[in-house]
Amino acid sequence: MKTPHKRLLFILCGIMVVGFIYFSSRKLRLVWGLKPLYDEQGFLLKLDKKLPPEWVNKYGNLSEGVCKPGYAAAKMTAIYPKFMNPAPMFLDRNFFKTPSKLLSKVSKYLPPFGFRTQERVIDSILSATKNYGLGAALDSLSCKRCVILGNGGVLLNKSLGPRIDDYDVVVRLNEAPVSGYVKDVGTKTTIRITYPEGAMQKPEKYDKDSLFVLSAFKPLDFKWLKQMVFKEKLRGTEGFWKSVARNVLQEPNEIRILNPYFIQEAAFQFIGLPSNNGLMGKGNIPTLGTVAITMALHNCDEVAVAGFSYNMNTPNALLHYYNKTVKMSAVKESWTHNIAKEKEFLRKLVKANVITDLTNGI
Repeated sequence: MKTPHKRLLFILCGIMVVGFIYFSSRKLRLVWGLKPLYDEQGFLLKLDKKLPPEWVNKYGNLSEGVCKPGYAAAKMTAIYPKFMNPAPMFLDRNFFKTPSKLLSKVSKYLPPFGFRTQERVIDSILSATKNYGLGAALDSLSCKRCVILGNGGVLLNKSLGPRIDDYDVVVRLNEAPVSGYVKDVGTKTTIRITYPEGAMQKPEKYDKDSLFVLSAFKPLDFKWLKQMVFKEKLRGTEGFWKSVARNVLQEPNEIRILNPYFIQEAAFQFIGLPSNNGLMGKGNIPTLGTVAITMALHNCDEVAVAGFSYNMNTPNALLHYYNKTVKMSAVKESWTHNIAKEKEFLRKLVKANVITDLTNGI
């Protein structure tokens, strides 16, 4: 005959076993035989462009072309409940002084996934730039429509220039040129996101009235930016994998540092790349285009993209719209990126209408 203590222990063990099975089954997406609702990354498996009933009244009756406040974040949250909004676009001196969940995420990682060991250099840069937003006019908008331009050859002959220029914020990447391609890529540049090896090396090619934004992938990138901000002679270039710009056109008040949280979030949460203990490694760095899209999901009300295409079935297609020699087959040689998984993530966003793909290349 069981004593009361033994019966209690038996009951507790039973509860623990049931709890273990339940939570394990959730992790394996096998909740009591039901079909899983979310994929391994936490995205809704059943994606469509329909508006949830609770948003029909808010967005469904807006006229064509009218900006939808909060739309991108709302749609993203619907397909990815773990989405944490907002996250500031650029690093801000005040950001370091205000304890937050977001700060803890980036302060513990080395570049590119955070800024650990680089706090003093960053503070020096930010003390000189003094500005941490898009500018008074854009920051004051109650609703911002943003377009992220990839550099894909799919942009050619689409005549999207006027449509691209109609967006409030136009984001370009690295050294992608405007001159000579206006019909297809437009004339407007709000911000250009780059890293030292990807930056334009001829100052005369830089966009006027635009922000120069660094996306740092290694500690040396911050040191390079500091030299650019303070107009110092470039030195210590041994750690770069190719030649870098010796100066940039923009003045300090037009220079920004992209929040490294977007690299971390895109890599580990959205795409599901290996964390490698928070260090840069093989196949765990998202492309700059996907990092820029991640940034926009947090900071823009509507998000469109153009020039994104990784169709491996067309190896002879142009990889970049401005280079006739580099073909799509070159992507296979990438050591840092996982293009297949990245494309899978972007397709989710397009399928659920979180973002609009103007060139239909994703």
